[in-house]
Amino acid sequence: MTHQLRVTVEIGPKGKKVAAVAPDWPGLERGAKTEDAAIERLQSYLPRYAPVAKRAGMDGEFASITTVDIVEQYPGTGSTDFWGISFAFSSIDKQAVSSEALERELTLMQACWAFFDDVRFRVSAEMQKGVRGGGRDRDQIVRHVLANEMDWAGGLGLPNLYSENLTDEVVSTHRAAYCNAIRAFHAEGKMARKWPLRYLIRHTAYHTLDHAWEMEDKDLTRPS
Repeated sequence: MTHQLRVTVEIGPKGKKVAAVAPDWPGLERGAKTEDAAIERLQSYLPRYAPVAKRAGMDGEFASITTVDIVEQYPGTGSTDFWGISFAFSSIDKQAVSSEALERELTLMQACWAFFDDVRFRVSAEMQKGVRGGGRDRDQIVRHVLANEMDWAGGLGLPNLYSENLTDEVVSTHRAAYCNAIRAFHAEGKMARKWPLRYLIRHTAYHTLDHAWEMEDKDLTRPS
């Protein structure tokens, strides 16, 4: 057990945005305008990630983190600059990983899914809007997350199961197939098209958590 939080730093090509990623904790990633701000923001989200680690049965390991270790800085893409989200691959993403380590990352990704489901079932259907009345409501956010993820499934050779009326059974079927396909691709040493499997896992987890936290923040039933 280590007390360090490994962090990789992805820097947009024009230096407009930076994404700080915790590669050992899929889904834990935050962006900002500078490296220091991105790392500080990432650290501020540790308490929000703790329920995910607990669902994965790794709360003890996660709670032991006391320091941050910047292990890599690498160039991002234009999308990194625009969104402040990781769209490039670190050397860690490209490293070979054991089946045991892969299962650990899949467990955390599944915990992100479970957390997302918990949030979507307890927040208000109508979400707080922006200053100009913009923004999506809960069901629109949920459909956005599932639509993107089911599109990424094509990189694993899976059919896109998305429809406007997704049932919980279809979502469960998709998620099981997603994990099993990642395991199969790993056994064959294959990538998900151009994406390393570890990047696919962490990007899926990040997108899921980012929008779960968005729903929490915009929940109209949240105590003010």
